Amino acid sequence: MERLINIDNGGTLTDIVVGSGTDFTFTKTLTTPVDLSQCLFDAMTKASTQLFDEPNLADLLHSTRHIRYSSTQGTNALVERKGPLIGLITDDQNLAATLRGAEEKLGLFDDLIGNRIAVVAADEAPEQLARDLVSEINRLTTAGAERLVVAATSLEREHLYKRTMLKNFPRHLLGSVPILFSREFASDTNRSRQIWSGILNSFLHPTVERFLYSAEHRLRAYKVKNPLLIYRNDGASSRVAKSVALKTYSSGPRGGLEGTRALAEAYGLKNVLMIDVGGTTTDVGSVEDSTISVDRRGSIQGVGISYEMSNVHSFGVGGSSIITVHDGVITVGPESVGAAPGPACFGFGGTQATITDVNLLLGVLDPETYLNGELALDAERSRAVITKTVAVPLGITLEEALIRMEATYSSQLAEAFAKLLKPGPETTIAAFGGGGPMSACAAARSVGVSHVLVPRLAAVFSAYGISFSDIAQSYEIDVTGFTPAEIETAKAAMLLDASRDMFQEGHDIDDCELEWTDLLEDGSEILSLKAIFRLPHPVLEGGSPAATTPAVVNGTRQVRSSASQVDTVSVYQLDEQQPGAAASGPAIVEGPFFTARVPLGWNLTVSNAGDLLLTDNIHS
Repeated sequence: MERLINIDNGGTLTDIVVGSGTDFTFTKTLTTPVDLSQCLFDAMTKASTQLFDEPNLADLLHSTRHIRYSSTQGTNALVERKGPLIGLITDDQNLAATLRGAEEKLGLFDDLIGNRIAVVAADEAPEQLARDLVSEINRLTTAGAERLVVAATSLEREHLYKRTMLKNFPRHLLGSVPILFSREFASDTNRSRQIWSGILNSFLHPTVERFLYSAEHRLRAYKVKNPLLIYRNDGASSRVAKSVALKTYSSGPRGGLEGTRALAEAYGLKNVLMIDVGGTTTDVGSVEDSTISVDRRGSIQGVGISYEMSNVHSFGVGGSSIITVHDGVITVGPESVGAAPGPACFGFGGTQATITDVNLLLGVLDPETYLNGELALDAERSRAVITKTVAVPLGITLEEALIRMEATYSSQLAEAFAKLLKPGPETTIAAFGGGGPMSACAAARSVGVSHVLVPRLAAVFSAYGISFSDIAQSYEIDVTGFTPAEIETAKAAMLLDASRDMFQEGHDIDDCELEWTDLLEDGSEILSLKAIFRLPHPVLEGGSPAATTPAVVNGTRQVRSSASQVDTVSVYQLDEQQPGAAASGPAIVEGPFFTARVPLGWNLTVSNAGDLLLTDNIHS
């Protein structure tokens, strides 16, 4: 039996799905930010316990074909600006102004680079160039630059800088302050995109690098034959040595989009808007006519990059986003308490309020069943923190603070996806992640969407979506002005590169699908090749029974609906319902590792696959 392990590492929780054919085992564990490999192995050990009735990581690993790993750490690092200080070396005096550009780029440029810019003359003699480079590198590193990006006006000059640096600096110094040469890093006819790609990759690289070194070292101890695969934001996977940090940005949400596309096809949905609410961010993307919205040249926080990306937008609104008061106004994020210390109710020392604390005190969450009962929540800690940081500063009661905090959170969540929303009765919101099912209905109603789909695997859905990925490598070259013979030579060189890379991935090029594309971009002719080795994919079941039956009530819960009112709400265990089970809100549905809130005016139905279909009677 060959299993596929899919892992989605978030800022607060790490999800794992172990699949073999149509059989899936899944679980969650707290992220360990000090050492991300620890939560990876914690998750796999928990999954092995479910499979073998006892912890048996060795047998799980030796029966696994591939481990595919995705992380939101890069996304979270950029949202929260937690990364290395970057220094920029160039011979273009106007480069800084060009890169700053519009307002959104200006803020990102100043946060990542600021005044750590070195401009060397474009026509210096080799001796003077060497002196200037030595002086400027010393100045940048003294100013705190931990990584350097070289962006010269030509490839030849970047090569000259590289030779000069290697000659004048000891290799151990260049190793301690990594240097990236922008023209070597990415193939692109647009210079601004190319340089920004180098800057962002340098910023994201340490977060990925630290984990990968540790994870691969620990896997070697188990004599794992197949390499760890990195899931990328283009929807494919590749081994660590064949991946770059920039392609891991927003890779988890791409897994969610792949799963969303499978849902759209299974249920025959025309327009589906994905909202993946994690601990630190909410990621939003769309699937229309079973097609994922993709940008050939992606963008990150308004900055264009050289690589393809799914059109996913990340917002600093998550289950662990800090809710506080600024100038008399309740705000949400983008800062997050993460997994350490986590929300106050986790009991790990958190002193900031989050929506998790709010939902606990509102009665939406049961302190005994959170994370399937694996983490008991402390309501008293939530009460103390919210009183101190929100209620007292605003001069209101705790109850009023809870209602206003929930309304602010729902409003900001709705704002996060409103711009991507395609209004109309054919639009469905697919809500997942640990926090999506709790807030999706309220946010959907505020923007006039009446259909919400919560998959049974909502809590680990991005990890599940990775199941639809294959192993692939992509190549491209600018062939503008090439003769037919020169184009054939270029194709042969690209095919040779693909053969070598796919062999290193463990697959013969003859066993791969080859996708050749010839397109025009910015007046240039671009020839591209994608080599794909297909892996087994799951099949989703859709639809619901024609007839419905009353859902089985598993209990009740006291849920606050206003500052002065508490309602007795029915609670349904999703896994104990039969297909076609139906009920009306207000209700709480407890799924595997998630809680869904069904407000008054909404109906719920359980599908054939055990997914939760929600309909708003007010707008439908």
